Formats: sequence, structure tokens, C-alpha cells
Amino acid sequence: MHGVVPKSLWQRYNPADEKNMCNWAMRCLLIDTGERRILIDNGMGDKQDERFFGFYYLNGDDSLQKSLERAGYGLDDITDNWLTHLHFDHCGGGIQWNKDRTGYEPVFRNAKYHTHKKQWDWAIHPNAREKASFLQENLLPMEESGHLNFIEEGSELHPDLSFELVYGHTEAMMIPKIKVGDKTVLFMADLCASVAHLRIAWVMGYDIRPLDTMIERKRILTEAADHDYILFFEHDAQNECCTVKHTEKGVAVDETFALSEVL
Repeated sequence: MHGVVPKSLWQRYNPADEKNMCNWAMRCLLIDTGERRILIDNGMGDKQDERFFGFYYLNGDDSLQKSLERAGYGLDDITDNWLTHLHFDHCGGGIQWNKDRTGYEPVFRNAKYHTHKKQWDWAIHPNAREKASFLQENLLPMEESGHLNFIEEGSELHPDLSFELVYGHTEAMMIPKIKVGDKTVLFMADLCASVAHLRIAWVMGYDIRPLDTMIERKRILTEAADHDYILFFEHDAQNECCTVKHTEKGVAVDETFALSEVL
């Protein structure tokens, strides 16, 4: 998650256990427009086999369904599932085994699953570097069920929801930009996985084009500091949101907080 950054530096932000594993969140965001319930990403899901979960350890009592229910929603209330990209920890929670475990079906029966066509093509024909992150059982059922939809530049699900495309982490990852009154929330996905990744050069080993990630981060974080955007972190287990500011060393974290504290 921290690429070539020495452990002596990153462990101050994401302490590792005796197996050198760090704890991370898979935090999604629900947008209720009144007419639509738009869920951004959906986590990892739980349908994979024992071997898979021997590498990735789900822990704690939280789940997407429980979180939705605590907010007063059910799975069938979701009308749109916006997928920033199709790595398994961002889209695996949208597909489940059917009742007889003979095949797969959408978790959100009433929702369209939205992704970018470039990212879809990239994921369906994966390169050797990312093949382990693009699991076909997470992808093909979206298409086979008729729930798949492609979002292109200039299209929108809602007038207050737009996106920027970035290419450093994977091909055509979408960074949602949500207008809420006079505030703007950026859903950071894997452009900045945590507060620690606000450092331009702290690039993840997963990124296919790390130099592009650095350029994209600098551009987007500069815009965020200029306009006082709220950054929403998908993977930071300790920090849900932050604002950023300009400093002599570049853009840096200003304040951290929960989204509910400001919206």
C-alpha cells in the first residue's frame, strides 16, 4: 500500500501487525438525492473462497448491509451503484451467490451498475500486473444480468455529481465530485488511499503508472486546497475525511473529521 516508502516512515500512519499486515477500511458513500440512492463502490463482498481470505482478512462487525440498515436503507433501495474502478475491493460487494449457489446475481436488484467503458475493457481483458485484482465473477454477472451501464465524459447521474478520470492507479478510474450546498466532496478512491497518501511521492505498489499518479495527485490536491474541498477516504481506517491546505512543502492535510460533522 505504500510502495517503496520505507516502513520506518509509513508505520507511523498505518501500524503493521506481526505478519506485516495493515488494517484498512472499505468505506463506501451513499448519496440520497430524493429520487435516487447512489452508492459509490461496494467493498469486497464475502463470496470468495477460503484461500482468498487467507490473504485478505475481513475483520470487525461492519458490513455494507448493516451500514445501510443503520442509515435507514435496504439493499433494494439502491438505484445506482457507481464503481470508481473494478478492482475486487471496490466492486466485489455488488455480486453474490444465488440462492442455490449455482451462479451469481446482483446484490442490488433495482440498481444499475455504472463504470467507465475504458475501465471495463481494461478489466475484462486484464494485463498480467492487475489480473489478480480483476475477478471475472465480480464483473461478468453485472453484464449478464443486464444491470451494467457505462458512464462517459459529459454524462451524469445527477447535476451535482460529476467525475474526473485518472490513469495512474488503473485505466480510467473515476474520482466522483459531489456538490452539497456550498461544499464539494471528492471521493478519493485509490488516488489517495489515506491521509498518508496525500504526500505526492507516497505511491502504492499497485499503481500501474506511478508517475501519472503523482501528476494527477498534484493537480487534484492543488484544486482541493484552492477551493476548500472535502476529501473522502475509502481506505483510511482512522480518518474518514479531511481538508487540505497549501504549505511550503506542498499541499498537506489541514483538518480531519467525519463527514457527518460538516454535512
